[in-house]
Amino acid sequence: MLSVNNNPRPPAAVSVPAASQAGDAGAPGREFVWTNADFDRVQALIYQRAGISLHDGKHAMVYSRLSRRLRDTGHQSFKDYLGWLETHDGPEWQEFINALTTNLTSFFREQHHFEIFANHLKSRPAASAWRVWCNAASTGEEPYSIVMSALEALGAKPNFVLTASDIDSKVLASAAQGVYRLEGLKGVNEERMQRFFLRGKGANAGMARVKPELQRLIAFISVNLIRDDWPFREPFDVVFCRNVMIYFDAPTQRQVLERIHRVMAPGGLLFVGHAENFGESRDLFVLRGKTVYERR
Repeated sequence: MLSVNNNPRPPAAVSVPAASQAGDAGAPGREFVWTNADFDRVQALIYQRAGISLHDGKHAMVYSRLSRRLRDTGHQSFKDYLGWLETHDGPEWQEFINALTTNLTSFFREQHHFEIFANHLKSRPAASAWRVWCNAASTGEEPYSIVMSALEALGAKPNFVLTASDIDSKVLASAAQGVYRLEGLKGVNEERMQRFFLRGKGANAGMARVKPELQRLIAFISVNLIRDDWPFREPFDVVFCRNVMIYFDAPTQRQVLERIHRVMAPGGLLFVGHAENFGESRDLFVLRGKTVYERR
């Protein structure tokens, strides 16, 4: 895979005293030896492969998640596992990335974005074609929220297609299935539940599946944002890139924003997370609302 940054190791976002890190390595009851050198290698590898700046306070999280990979691959130490990973270019790299990515999402998260999005869709003639990209699809809550908003704004048969991507192959497969526990649908009101979901019965009680009319409007694909091999040929009118950039350092953020800019139509809208601010990229995007930018 290609990296957008040649630094062998990302700058740490948070400094942790060396003594506390060393204490982590020798914690009692751990199945595998875990050293600062192991963590440094993980930091460098996830940065090179996914652009993620993993700060120094994540020792325990990384140990917990990657320990499962050691068990599944039969390695007896992190040193051996990471060394093997560095000399092979197979499917384990995807498992490594999957283990270290975080997928926090919900239906209609940051509700104001969907209101702005729906009004934007209504701003063109009814027959207009819309191409939208959600590049942090996770387990599907965000893309299905986007499509529900589009159907409400444009009618039952819109000229609309959503590309939903993620770097984590497992959550992407889950998103494509479109099956959720009812308690995970708290952001969906009863009217939308009736229109867009099928409630499970019998053995599937307590579950719900999105209706085929939603799934037909979505193409789920795997995209690594820091690789320069995005498979897009036509420009997007809207891009949802929410709570993704917070995992990148400033140079990587800029490079990803430049690429997003290249695949968007002028005047298109970019929706970002509530903690993300791209005021330093005014040459690419102009702020048009609360965490909503317009492509120059």
